[in-house]
Amino acid sequence: MSSELRYTANTQTEHLHARYTGTGHADVTKYDWLTHQHRDTCASIVGHPPLASYLAIADGESIGRVKFEMMERMLQPCGPPPPKDDD
Repeated sequence: MSSELRYTANTQTEHLHARYTGTGHADVTKYDWLTHQHRDTCASIVGHPPLASYLAIADGESIGRVKFEMMERMLQPCGPPPPKDDD
């Protein structure tokens, strides 16, 4: 058993963070985490035509308009970043 490679929880999470950049890490700020979540949601809507169609029908807009608005929201989905503390 000692010859087998055993992954601890720490190495598994490091692998997860390296593979999926949106999963965050211990030092991620609330703003960064929320920004990743909003961008992932917008990208999912743009990338899945049934979701875009659903939103287009619900909003009474064209599918192209919904996709365009989602792409625009990806620029700053949570507004401008908060000021950084220089400690």
